[in-house]
Amino acid sequence: MTDKKHDGAIEGVRVVPLSQIVDERGKIMHMLKASDPHFIRFGEIYFTCGWPGVVKAWHIHKSMVQNNACIVGRVKLVLYDLRKESPTYKKLQEIFIGEDNYCLVQIPPGIANGYKAYGDKMAIMANCATEAHSKEEIVYEDPSRSSIPYDWSLKQR
Repeated sequence: MTDKKHDGAIEGVRVVPLSQIVDERGKIMHMLKASDPHFIRFGEIYFTCGWPGVVKAWHIHKSMVQNNACIVGRVKLVLYDLRKESPTYKKLQEIFIGEDNYCLVQIPPGIANGYKAYGDKMAIMANCATEAHSKEEIVYEDPSRSSIPYDWSLKQR
């Protein structure tokens, strides 16, 4: 399995297509195995849920690598590179993931991230993080008062 290449990708962010095994009983949704080439280590797994239209942002991890997959619904995952030494410093990236684009997004530390749920049901995101949650390891920024140059409103394209 190879990573998808995206225009506008932030350095170090990986988008990995995931497999689903579907039959008449339901399905299995693979996310991350210790044998995957992009596996780093296990810290904890948790689920974050958002109602349609809700923004959950900004989260900046100091040392944790996140491995996100949207297992129910759909989200717009937005990333902003805050790493001054990165060739993609101050670059924004939008990735639409969910039931119609089931993939794993691996986010290195130092990248602000957040998501907006959309559709007609609650979105459920799984994060298999490389570290257990710690209040000292994460920085939160209010999406409505952030210095990150991003407008969460609907974009008519």
